[in-house]
Amino acid sequence: MRYATVTAEGEQLWGILRDDGFVALSPDYPAWKTLRNVIEAGALKEIAQAAQGRAITQAPDSFSFDIPVPDPGKIICVGVNFPDRNAEYKDGQDAPPNPSLFIRFPQSFVGHGQPLIRPPETPQLDYEGEIAIVIGKGGRRIPQAAAYDHIAALTLCNEGTLRDWVRHAKFNVTQGKNWDRSGAMGPGLVPFTHPAQLDDVRLTTHVNGELRQDDRTSRMIFPIRRQIEYISTFTTLVPGDIIVTGTPTGAGARFDPPRFLKPGDQIRVRADGIGELMNTVKDEA
Repeated sequence: MRYATVTAEGEQLWGILRDDGFVALSPDYPAWKTLRNVIEAGALKEIAQAAQGRAITQAPDSFSFDIPVPDPGKIICVGVNFPDRNAEYKDGQDAPPNPSLFIRFPQSFVGHGQPLIRPPETPQLDYEGEIAIVIGKGGRRIPQAAAYDHIAALTLCNEGTLRDWVRHAKFNVTQGKNWDRSGAMGPGLVPFTHPAQLDDVRLTTHVNGELRQDDRTSRMIFPIRRQIEYISTFTTLVPGDIIVTGTPTGAGARFDPPRFLKPGDQIRVRADGIGELMNTVKDEA
């Protein structure tokens, strides 16, 4: 079962994504404007049951994808979270004891199938394939042993980055991580029901069919349980919050010479059990 948010004939809808199309359920639940509201109500199972036996309302080519949760309270991203990524920095330092974090804004993401936008200010648009978790049960100071109980669903993320802009200042990367429509999320949400969905999952990124990133979640420096524990220490997590959990080595900036994205490129982020997120690239008009 996959939940998704789409736009059809100028109207944003949420519902169930199937192989033969989309089943819009939002018209039947006007009190829940987005999937965030569904998650807040603990109603993912309810709407899945409501979709059983229904015919599709939108054929595959009649809608476009939006990011699954269009109005998250927070999007918190984890940086440098695989061993080889730490080594890429060539600073001779071991992995730090705590994760590096930064925030992204919802408008910096597009949905599955939509182009990433390369701005005129810089050609250094790069890709970062990642798994994102969506919080289903809020909490503060969540222990690792209970962390998975707070996850509602999983999705994929291409955490697109403007590389030179992440180096505009000494201590932050916000500028390079929040260009409008520079990253992607989707296609939809997969319910989280078992630890095996996260504990040792293969994550890959292909650019124009070439494998660029390939690693497993079991190799994360800061496992997802630890991420939830650490983040919830300083901020209360609420339903609909998103944590983007880290990217493997192999981004374009790490090649010699760098291999940044250009118009016409196709990027595919895949993770076992979650699916595939595909996007192209175009220049900002």
